[in-house]
Amino acid sequence: MTDEGYPTANVQGKEIPYDPETLRRIKEHPCFSEKACHAFGRAHLAVAPKCNIQCNYCVRDFDCVNESRPGVTSEVLSPGDGVARVREVMEKFPYVKVIGIAGPGEPLANPETLETMRLVHEEFPHLILCLSTNGLMLPEYIDELVKYDVYNLTVTLNAIDPEIGAKIYSHVTYKGKKYEGVEGAKILLEQQLKGIQMAVERKMIVKINTVYIPGVNDEHIPEIAKKVGAMGVYNFNIIPLIPQYKFEGVTPPTPAMKRAMHDRCAPYVKQMKHCQRCRADAVGKLGQDMQSCLSHGCGEKKEE
Repeated sequence: MTDEGYPTANVQGKEIPYDPETLRRIKEHPCFSEKACHAFGRAHLAVAPKCNIQCNYCVRDFDCVNESRPGVTSEVLSPGDGVARVREVMEKFPYVKVIGIAGPGEPLANPETLETMRLVHEEFPHLILCLSTNGLMLPEYIDELVKYDVYNLTVTLNAIDPEIGAKIYSHVTYKGKKYEGVEGAKILLEQQLKGIQMAVERKMIVKINTVYIPGVNDEHIPEIAKKVGAMGVYNFNIIPLIPQYKFEGVTPPTPAMKRAMHDRCAPYVKQMKHCQRCRADAVGKLGQDMQSCLSHGCGEKKEE
């Protein structure tokens, strides 16, 4: 634990204190610090429509303004449009400290993601860059992320047992070939764990998202927390299932069930309890999405 109250990084069994820049990336990121979510905001750039896996709970909508959940966006942006969006966001909402890419598909399955990160990093080097990924291609692209100072990373990891993963993923497309069942889940898991370890070794601040699916992975979630905690990830976010697609008949966990799961996982890794399940084009503070105000003249007055 540092003097500021933040834990040290556990890298291959060694406790390494966070440097000042890493602490800043924690303190100013609303998803990595509960205090930050009241003061600072984030902007998601929806530049990544394609996905390389199919989760049984995922429906991606590319022209949706009526829902607030992962996988939806009002429009898909080009890298150039993404940088223009950042300019507008910084003019209207200067409390935004984080620029992230979280879809609406898998960021690392879209070359536009890295191009956008490059452009944003060049023009706004002071902003925190963040990526959310399923982890399948993370080992391949992790050093490019480091090159553009993308040090805040979220990996969605729903199972560390391929038998359970096979119930969650319809298929995984890897190196041009589609894999189903346990075979696909095993490939995905191997890549996820490899990528997470590589990220920790590169001093990235890693958050794990796990979708809580009653009757599928619920009793398995504490094992996921134990595994990633031992790997040195920073925090662990339990996301209640949104019943849709193949899991539309599954009753989601109640708030009490979620709290109980946090309690079971807390001994292994720091828990994130303030997630708002953001859209792929979310802008502003958590729970106060302002993306619909962009280019419509209803932004907040710029702070002095």
